[in-house]
Amino acid sequence: MESISVFEIIKVGIGPSSSHTMGPWNAAEMFLDEIKRTNSLQNVKEVFVEFFGSLAKTGVGHGTDIAAMLGLAGENFKEIDTDKIDEKIAHIKNTSQLNLGGEKVLPFVYGENLILNMDKSLDFHPNGMIFKAVFNNGEILERDYYSVGGGFVATKEDNSIKDNCIRTVYPCHKGEDIIKYCEKLGVEKFSDLVYINEEAWRTKEETRAEALYIWQQIKECIYKGISKEGILPGGLNVSRRAADFNRKLLGEKSYQNLDEWLQAVKNSDKNFNQITRWISCFALAVNEENASFGRIITAPTNGASGVIPAVLMYSQTFTEFNTEEDIVKFILVAGEIGTLFKKNATISAAMGGCQAEIGVSSAMAAAGLTEISGGTPAQVLMAAEIAMEHHLGLTCDPIGGLVQIPCIERNSMGAMKAITAAHIALESDPSKARVSLDQVIKSMWETALDMNNKYKETSEGGLAVAVNVAEC
Repeated sequence: MESISVFEIIKVGIGPSSSHTMGPWNAAEMFLDEIKRTNSLQNVKEVFVEFFGSLAKTGVGHGTDIAAMLGLAGENFKEIDTDKIDEKIAHIKNTSQLNLGGEKVLPFVYGENLILNMDKSLDFHPNGMIFKAVFNNGEILERDYYSVGGGFVATKEDNSIKDNCIRTVYPCHKGEDIIKYCEKLGVEKFSDLVYINEEAWRTKEETRAEALYIWQQIKECIYKGISKEGILPGGLNVSRRAADFNRKLLGEKSYQNLDEWLQAVKNSDKNFNQITRWISCFALAVNEENASFGRIITAPTNGASGVIPAVLMYSQTFTEFNTEEDIVKFILVAGEIGTLFKKNATISAAMGGCQAEIGVSSAMAAAGLTEISGGTPAQVLMAAEIAMEHHLGLTCDPIGGLVQIPCIERNSMGAMKAITAAHIALESDPSKARVSLDQVIKSMWETALDMNNKYKETSEGGLAVAVNVAEC
């Protein structure tokens, strides 16, 4: 089994969904690369993309169609001006043209060149898609791709397509591996082991710099979220609430920049009720940005992207564990826990329901917080286990196929559970625990396999059908 860098689990992304937006976007870029490798963009006469299963059923709400068009147009989601997305998509639809890879303008009719096939699923994975290019000489290039969660893309032949999947010196594929190698190497902190393994991809200094870059992106995302008001796109008329939370907590004073606002948060009241409101505010801010095609940190998915930022921001503003090194350790440990779920279960709601997203992110955050709070490797694993244990069976039933209801509020709940799990683990003796992290991951995967498909990001069950979209 190949190892996965923590920065493949916690990384820069774009809303609203890692599996339904970033995955198809990555697949489109991969298809462009395949065209260039086997032929030429200049020789393409027409291009098609068809989505199946969950990608089709909730595709419009998750921006799957938008991601595919922008990806085929050669846009990069890490660099694109998110304020220009609507304009770019309107141009493609209004002109019925797409500039393939930014090099050749082709006819492109929405509904003909891009199809959401809601009546069929591909066998390999519910998030399946087929890209097809027709060349001037009549030849056809066709490839099927599968968005398997967290922005990862696979094919039937290769289920680990990401370039950063390699073997580390001390591979940690299960929780028991982490304990074994920490003892073997004589390291007292889980993060020390992660530092060593990350050297398979980059130096320790580069790892630290990447983690701090992630932290900067998290802070900027939260600040953007608390600075915007209005209605989220998609038709549900969901109001942004983070700005209102922030105003009630800090008053009407305006802030000139992120640093000034952050200092005000640190200086605010630190009673229990205020702190819990701030945690919710942080999570809401991120997920409201995510719901509106904002740039966020995927951790491990977009739908669950508010949990880790909320818990990490909590640690930096309301606890004594607030140094740069604490930030790095938090992110490294949280990311490594995410790899365990990725390798042994799933981080895709289309495969496992929301337990695979909010549940995993809560486990990751609980582990990170326990690490920087002085927890042993065993206590870190215990915290992750506790957090996931209380998310088992959580369904994915987004109303209208949008990452808004109940997704946004679930991030606040996941953050609170993570903090509680960390506190319990820090006061416990892991040797007396009856359930291990490996066991709960196994249980989560078995639950995912047994879960009815209508509760797996299809908007065919639960709240998605209990609430009439027109009433919203």
